[in-house]
Amino acid sequence: MNPYIQYMYSYPHKTAYRSLSGVSLKDYAPLLRGSGHGLYLHIPFCQAKCGYCNLFSVTGQKEEKIERYLDTVERQSQQYQSLLAPYQTEFSELVIGGGTPLLLSEWQLLRMFALLEKYFTFQKGRELIIETAPNQTDAKRLSILKQAKVTRVSMGIQSFSDQELRVLGRQHSAQRAREALALLKSYHFPCINVDFIYGIPGQSTEGLLASLKEALTYKPDEIFLYPLYIRHGVRMQRQLFEGKEMVLEPEAALIQYREARDYLCAEGYRQDSMRRFVKGRAKRGYTECGMGTSLALGCGGRSYLGNLHFCTPYGVTQKDCLRQLEDYEHTIDFGKITHGICLTSEELSRRWVIRHLLIRPGLEMKRYQEQFGTQAEEDFPILMQWKEEKYLKEVLEGTRRYLTLTEKGMELSDYLGPQLISAKVDKLMKEWGAAYERTDTSISGQSKKL
Repeated sequence: MNPYIQYMYSYPHKTAYRSLSGVSLKDYAPLLRGSGHGLYLHIPFCQAKCGYCNLFSVTGQKEEKIERYLDTVERQSQQYQSLLAPYQTEFSELVIGGGTPLLLSEWQLLRMFALLEKYFTFQKGRELIIETAPNQTDAKRLSILKQAKVTRVSMGIQSFSDQELRVLGRQHSAQRAREALALLKSYHFPCINVDFIYGIPGQSTEGLLASLKEALTYKPDEIFLYPLYIRHGVRMQRQLFEGKEMVLEPEAALIQYREARDYLCAEGYRQDSMRRFVKGRAKRGYTECGMGTSLALGCGGRSYLGNLHFCTPYGVTQKDCLRQLEDYEHTIDFGKITHGICLTSEELSRRWVIRHLLIRPGLEMKRYQEQFGTQAEEDFPILMQWKEEKYLKEVLEGTRRYLTLTEKGMELSDYLGPQLISAKVDKLMKEWGAAYERTDTSISGQSKKL
């Protein structure tokens, strides 16, 4: 059994999205009435593309290009402000991702925060989350984040081994990561998260644990552990694997995961998902996800409004992403939705199960019934099979009954989750993958056409 099939961080995946016509944001704007919504801004610029990265990002862009991008974000924000005005929308969370948001100049960062405050209304005590990388983390930029009242900073370190960083194609050194993390800690943000990768070619279990032990000397609030996936279009695929999409040596990676999990839990971190470890053992609260509303700004960000999910077309390569950026800058009407997916009620129930089951405390059975009018175990008989195989167990917390992943089930999240993908979505994703392989010229060096 390969435990690493697909990371189910959202459902459906962007590769299942297709062209849409006759869909207007104006018709869905009432879903953003009042408070409690999320706002996401995508900054798609990086110093360099990491060898494993399949996120929407571009490299080598001059300051003028970034300025034009912010001009477009501001124009999009103006249009959204007009659309949302009748509904008195208040956002409880602002997430700024990328890319590398702190690649922006100090002036650009100030402009970014200013335009967000100008065009959108945020609830008191809102969360403000931003990503950074070691090379872009300096005192002046962190001071701007502090001024903006950022509540959570996430830094992609991936390893404290220079050899492993070279394999991954990261641009920072282990020493630079140490300096950046120490500086970040000195600003006392409410939450600091650091990311690490396991399953790196040449990485040993001892090497992974050494990186984690060093990370804990900085006392991060959260640690995310990611298995190294090699996906369509990334540089490591083109260099090493001739078109294959895979996790290297999955059995060895699983051993590394188990050792890292046991170490972090022994050091006082609570495991909330296969990837997320939270410092301290305070009782976790129940948070519903899967039906929340989130609006995205920029090119590459994804919006979730009821049964409508939309974004710019999925792109990985520099060429694809630059083409999408060009189209974004020339967009006239941002209220016209041209690419995404409209989910059926059956797909919405799948999303609900996936989003809750893979994160503790798990799938709350009564809330599922209230939401969909049926029993989750009847809608998805595979859940009963997983209970028999000890991947799931029933847990009672007060009056709430949950289906919760066991330790065995948690480590197989990337194996179990994909089994919940519908046949229709699976077909759409495979069609995208096949089309990509037929048009990709990076592996053979020879032109291929659909």
